[in-house]
Amino acid sequence: MKVLMFGWEFPPIISGGLGTVCKALTQHLAQIGVNVCFVMPRVLGEKPQMSNFELMGANEITFHETVQKIYQNLSSETLQFLEVDAFLHPYLNQTTYQEKISEFMRKRFHMGKKLEVVGAEQLNFQGGYGRDLLSEVSRYALVGNLMGLRQDFDVIHAHDWICFPAAVEAKKASGKPLICHVHATEFDRTGGHPNQEVYNIERYGVENADLVFAVSQRTKDTIAFHYGIDPQKIRVVYNAVSKEKQVERVDIKKHLKEKIVLFLGRVTIQKGPDYFVEAAHKVLQKVKNVRFVMAGSGDMLPRLIERIAYYRMQKNFHFTGFLRGKEVEEMFAMSDLYVMPSVSEPFGVTPFEAMLYHVPVIISKQSGIAEILQSGIKLDFWDVDKLADYIVSILTDDDLARKLIEEGAQELDHVSWDTAAHKVKGYYHEVIQS
Repeated sequence: MKVLMFGWEFPPIISGGLGTVCKALTQHLAQIGVNVCFVMPRVLGEKPQMSNFELMGANEITFHETVQKIYQNLSSETLQFLEVDAFLHPYLNQTTYQEKISEFMRKRFHMGKKLEVVGAEQLNFQGGYGRDLLSEVSRYALVGNLMGLRQDFDVIHAHDWICFPAAVEAKKASGKPLICHVHATEFDRTGGHPNQEVYNIERYGVENADLVFAVSQRTKDTIAFHYGIDPQKIRVVYNAVSKEKQVERVDIKKHLKEKIVLFLGRVTIQKGPDYFVEAAHKVLQKVKNVRFVMAGSGDMLPRLIERIAYYRMQKNFHFTGFLRGKEVEEMFAMSDLYVMPSVSEPFGVTPFEAMLYHVPVIISKQSGIAEILQSGIKLDFWDVDKLADYIVSILTDDDLARKLIEEGAQELDHVSWDTAAHKVKGYYHEVIQS
């Protein structure tokens, strides 16, 4: 079985949990015999070498070379990363940008049963989430059409809205079934106030999909209610955690006497960082020997820094900025408690990651992981008083903390990406045979 998979990020290119999830899922699919061609805007770093898994940067491919591969069917790769170059410059607005793209399309090639190219052209993507994101998403759809013409796959699998237009184009070009994987909706990201353009793209994707993957029952309900999708078309596939990393391998010793309470995630309305700050203020009125750490970046950061100054908590509160790789490992390893007070979290894999490092967790009931996590403490994101009380209890009661850690370790024994990969493979067969 061959899968054409579209993603926007993949380690080392990450801005949150999506890239990590994509890597884990694709690797485990490859291990159970699924051949994956993974297409993304830009590839950095060394390409992993493993069976059924290959990375290819689109900056290495011109349209002319790609057409040759379509016609000659030379490619036997099972997982490819496609990277494309761009026309972006600081003085190009949305209108002139689209005009330039249209002119390029008219002069250089046309899409149809045959693809003709004059000369060799490359597109270039920044591959991030900047001001030209919507423009890049629309151009990315061109790549989807191009890849769809290859017809060297059985099913298309797209991760989140930024990849949906490309995946739909691949479906139109190839006639192959499409699965849209929803890791978060615009209602989650914006606290219920969606950007209409993003919402329209999300809806366009899930309406054109043959199946929709949701990372939790909560997300499934959101898709059905807000996007008008038949629940029978939606399958829940829970995320897991990669267990290769263990605190013993990190060789980190905690040198601080204070207990450390960690928030790790985007500093945005979706993640509830303001509730973390308010709880910290209440905790410090009862327990002084505590340091709170907010690891991440986002648009709420300036406001929260001002709030910390207002409460005069500078000595007990630290902002680390965005962390990646070993920095994340070190932060988990030094923490005594992890808090995820998300307002609307489709899943949220970080509690699993904290548990890998023997850290007890507190999570909001408004998270998808709360549907399956048994060992952590769960509460409503808005209940700051209860959150503060739980923090104090865990930091001052060693027996309670030890109990939560032991229960978490036992629960992780039954959490595996293999389970998710086998479930996804079964759904691939279902949609192919339908």
